[in-house]
Amino acid sequence: MIVSTRPLRRRLTTLLAVAGAVIAAGATVFATGTHSASAAACNGYVGLTYDDGPTGSTSQLLNALRSNGVRATMFNVGQNVAGNPGMTQQQVSAGMWVANHSYTHAHLTQQSQSQMQSELSRTQDAIRNATGQTPRLFRPPYGETNGTLRGVESSLGLTEVLWDVDSQDWNGASTAAIVQAAGRLQNGQVILMHDGIQNTINAIPQIMQNLTSRNLCPGMISPQTGRAVAPDGGTQPTGGPTSPQPTNGGGGSCTATIVPGTVWGDRYNTTVNVSGSSAWIVTVTLTSPQQISTTWNANFTWSASNVATVRPNGSGNSFGFTTMMNGNSGARPSVSCRTS
Repeated sequence: MIVSTRPLRRRLTTLLAVAGAVIAAGATVFATGTHSASAAACNGYVGLTYDDGPTGSTSQLLNALRSNGVRATMFNVGQNVAGNPGMTQQQVSAGMWVANHSYTHAHLTQQSQSQMQSELSRTQDAIRNATGQTPRLFRPPYGETNGTLRGVESSLGLTEVLWDVDSQDWNGASTAAIVQAAGRLQNGQVILMHDGIQNTINAIPQIMQNLTSRNLCPGMISPQTGRAVAPDGGTQPTGGPTSPQPTNGGGGSCTATIVPGTVWGDRYNTTVNVSGSSAWIVTVTLTSPQQISTTWNANFTWSASNVATVRPNGSGNSFGFTTMMNGNSGARPSVSCRTS
């Protein structure tokens, strides 16, 4: 669906682009080896996307996404990124994928090729400067595109991403209407939503309830296809780097302590605090068929479908993850620690 004009959305972007906030740091980087939920729990993946950030509401949006175990794609406006690079980094730290939404949110199809090039390349630079990452996805403002614009996108290594479902949040949709729109999502599809709109933030828990009831999970958008896939890009790990297993719970000079988090009907959050060393390696073991779907603040690799080896990624000595129960609601993970 292509919408030709959204004056309310433009006004929201202008009003909110000047505001900023900084949330507590944590990091799941764009390229982290996050393990997708099992096929039994996730029969498909959908792309939840939020345009026009960062805004004064980005911190609240990230908190809502994190507390519901959600990773999403943030199509950022370059001038907003340049004005608030810290919040852009926080999007990445919260486990979100950051993408390009032009520099000024202009009607690009009314511009020359050189103007289009400037809009997209300046945004690439702003996001790279803020996060150290180069976006691979681009969403044209208002969904307006043409061959010239697609040529510019290609020259910058960008894949154009529109949407299958328009939440109409930019047009004043209620929370219930946004939830209903998300209820139309099918495997591989993408929904358009926006940063800076309270009804959109309020809809997140109900959106997740609906997706879970249909065995759909939030995924990443593939740079190859522009469709939603598993958070690791669609590859279900069957092996990977294997670390020696510790022989005791203390693991040398470090200790890992589990702090239980929010529990839902189908999943739960866990935080792990590590003490004694900053050069730690933590092994997380789940009881099958439980599997981790989302991680933050550390690098995860997999030696088996239910065993993760976790290492620091520069975000401190605390990390977390969301576990899909997959029918086993009583089990909880065990952890052990050793030094590298």
